[in-house]
Amino acid sequence: MTQTLDKPAGLPILLNGRQDRPRSFDLADFPSVTGREEEWRFTPVKRLADLLSEEPASASLTVDAQLPDGVTRTTLTAEAARDLGILAPEDRPAALAAAGAPEIVHYAIADGAELDEPVIIRANGTGDGTVHAHTVLTVGAHARATVVIEHEGSARYSELLSVVVGDGAGLTLASLQMWEDGSVHLGQHDALVGRDATYRHIAVSLGGDIVRLNSNVRYTGPGGEAELLGLYFADAGQHLEHRTYIDHTTPKATSNVMYKGALQGTDARTVWVGDVLIRPDALGIDTYELNRNLILTEGARADSVPNLEIETGDIEGAGHASSTGRFDEEHLFYLMSRGIPEEEARRLVVRGFFQEVILKIGIPEIEEVLSQKIEDELSRTVQ
Repeated sequence: MTQTLDKPAGLPILLNGRQDRPRSFDLADFPSVTGREEEWRFTPVKRLADLLSEEPASASLTVDAQLPDGVTRTTLTAEAARDLGILAPEDRPAALAAAGAPEIVHYAIADGAELDEPVIIRANGTGDGTVHAHTVLTVGAHARATVVIEHEGSARYSELLSVVVGDGAGLTLASLQMWEDGSVHLGQHDALVGRDATYRHIAVSLGGDIVRLNSNVRYTGPGGEAELLGLYFADAGQHLEHRTYIDHTTPKATSNVMYKGALQGTDARTVWVGDVLIRPDALGIDTYELNRNLILTEGARADSVPNLEIETGDIEGAGHASSTGRFDEEHLFYLMSRGIPEEEARRLVVRGFFQEVILKIGIPEIEEVLSQKIEDELSRTVQ
């Protein structure tokens, strides 16, 4: 089954735009990945052969979930999952994950529930085999919840996470990639945001050899709000790739994207690609996307590609900004002129660089963990 949205007659069709990519649960709709495709040109495809083939998964993750009152965990059939209105996969690994997952796990937050504590889902990899997973998260109308998914251990993992946020609901979803060295994580996180609902997605990638995470949003009613935050820190040999896609399909919605990353060491590589599509019926939209990268040493590379496609002239605002650079020498000079040693001054600049994102997360437990993880990364900074 392939999902499409109709384009009104008379409007130009932009080839290779995000709206032209298929969404389907049928693997036949996704040809083999060569690495020459636009959406794969930054990714080390040759190192992902096992997760891009149709070979069955050979391992699993150990999952421990802390579920407060008002949250249930069940399993779904593929048909039942699709009846919830979830988006179909948009690339081959997500389709493979959906097809190869041993079960579809459904976390449901009841209508009107207001959770006083976060839902914590800890996924731990215990080996080098491939793992496929499909998880569905639904938030009932006018509910309020925070969900944290922590990835640790060692695995070669491909996932599809399907999120449905009901009308008037509010969800903060944090995905932490804290994998051990040698791990690979390919993820597609899709969210449908209901009328007057709010959705905040937080992606934090600090571990693993390769992480490629697609975070996508589509609206199902006017007045929806989406905020996508990201933080990543790549060491030598790591490839951390984040792609965001905001598909504005309804009027009077807002979106804001902020991703920040730092890199250090030979062949440290980060990629951020941000796509925003404002369709003809999405009137009165306000959207902005921002990506900043800080290169700490020689031999590291950051790619940053913001894209904005507007198909209507009736918008409140739309913009994007992107930058990649080294330390601000004026900041360093200011700190060192006040007696702070150069090494400590550099640490302070990096902490300040990330602080804007960390403070926006709004989950104290995660903020503390991230501050410590960044300190650990900085302790390995090559001068």
